[in-house]
Amino acid sequence: MLPHTGSFLFPPSLVFLDHVSPIGQQTEVIAAAHRGLASFTCTAPSKLMSSMINSELSTATRPLIAGIVCVVLLLGSLHVLALKTQLLSIQSSISFAIRNSLSYKTYYFDQKIDHFGFLGDDTFKQRYLVSYQHWHQENGPILFYTGNEGDITWFCNNTGFMWDVAEELGAMLVFAEHRYYGESLPFGQESYSDAKHLNYLTSEQALADFAVLIKGLKKTVPGARNSPVIAIGGSYGGMLAAWMRMKYPHIVVGALAASAPIWQFTDMVPCGVFYKIVTDDFRKSGAGCADCIRRSWKAVDNVTSTAEGLQWLSSEFSLCVPLKNMLEAAAFKSWLQETWVNLAMVDYPYEADFLQPLPRWPVKVVCQYLTHPAASDKQLLHGVSQAVKVYYNYTGNAQCLNLSQTATGNLGYRGWYYQACTEMVMPMCSDGVQDMFEPQVWDFGAFAAECQALFGVSPRADWADTIYGGKNIKSHSNIIFSNGGLDPWSGGGVTKSLSDSLVAILIPEGAHHLDLRYNTNYDPQSVLDARALEVKYIRLWIKQAANSS
Repeated sequence: MLPHTGSFLFPPSLVFLDHVSPIGQQTEVIAAAHRGLASFTCTAPSKLMSSMINSELSTATRPLIAGIVCVVLLLGSLHVLALKTQLLSIQSSISFAIRNSLSYKTYYFDQKIDHFGFLGDDTFKQRYLVSYQHWHQENGPILFYTGNEGDITWFCNNTGFMWDVAEELGAMLVFAEHRYYGESLPFGQESYSDAKHLNYLTSEQALADFAVLIKGLKKTVPGARNSPVIAIGGSYGGMLAAWMRMKYPHIVVGALAASAPIWQFTDMVPCGVFYKIVTDDFRKSGAGCADCIRRSWKAVDNVTSTAEGLQWLSSEFSLCVPLKNMLEAAAFKSWLQETWVNLAMVDYPYEADFLQPLPRWPVKVVCQYLTHPAASDKQLLHGVSQAVKVYYNYTGNAQCLNLSQTATGNLGYRGWYYQACTEMVMPMCSDGVQDMFEPQVWDFGAFAAECQALFGVSPRADWADTIYGGKNIKSHSNIIFSNGGLDPWSGGGVTKSLSDSLVAILIPEGAHHLDLRYNTNYDPQSVLDARALEVKYIRLWIKQAANSS
């Protein structure tokens, strides 16, 4: 669910250009943000920006930086880049053979574009996937995946937990696509054309979609009228699962909210907690590892202060496009920061290829190259280059490294940028002391200005607290909040049980919603125990529903 950024980028004196165009000309703005530019605005393409953005990204007819994937919410320069920090829904990868073995059907449901107004009845086609493979009993349970910011087939193929437990629970599986993502576009190709068309992209509308869809399924699927429904989701989808149970307790009997940072909002948790957890992952994975990264930022500055240094660094990191100036060097640092965050999020105990093909425990592998923080600048950066290549070239097939490609393209970055600019305001900051990143304060005013520049909308800093209760959720019931000890998003999650039915499960060796991935022989006992406990609670909710009917 979210974007992330770095920390450094540019002081106010380097913020250039005065005016901003809304969505129609934002390609250049977001492209520059992805490449590491902090706070800047623009109208027509400038010569400076043209030199920084390749022709594919600056072509107005192409999607906005189709290669950006921000699945990790790093919060770099906090202005445009802060929008990157909120794309958290990272799902697991599975083998091609397993993907091909999944059996489901694709359907489309007529949803109202606006559930909360009464002036029009316009509808759109919401895509959803259903597996009846193990659902053989009347009123059997339904496991309902609350789709997040991406193509629903991607989540379906990668949420192995649901497929693993479907048989033992005799459950129907439903994967519902979130409006404005994948094929579920309320206004077709015009859905992202301007703020007016984007106005219905909210979590509240999405939850209403899910509620209406469930009611529709119960009316039309024979034997499902009294089926208990359990909401399941990870990352932003986990947040939606929890909120689904809170807002529609008569629709879903319980929820499993995996890696769901429902408290990563204004005044709920310290803004620096995300980057501190990333740093702790690297610190625990190798002596001197986090210190090497903390020192690397200054080393980059020193080396790139000359033309020779820029050339050396470009060669050392095998960059596809050599760095030419200080702006591109700053973009390079943003790219490094995103890489470290991505690694922390997918620090899984087995080989995986979701964001990139990676080895087991990739952070430990990376830290083997980062052991001497007192080394010279070039020696230190040589280690960083070897570490980075674990992420970008583990297979050895990459001929060069592209600063604009960091992860998968299955997430809907444009939609999430908009959500981050409206209701999903997640403050993040770094101080360079408790974390290994360069200092960056959270500046809501600058963030809001960029949102106005990109979309013509103003973020509501406290809306999540108003609409979903913030930390005051003890009146709710039947929600499991699972979090991994290695997952940066756990800092904004519920990590202590609030009642007998608001249960927190902590997986010490777990990265981003490891429990929603398929069972493997490499799983630590903690995640096996977590999954078993989750199934136990789901069975309890199903029993409770049967007894109350």
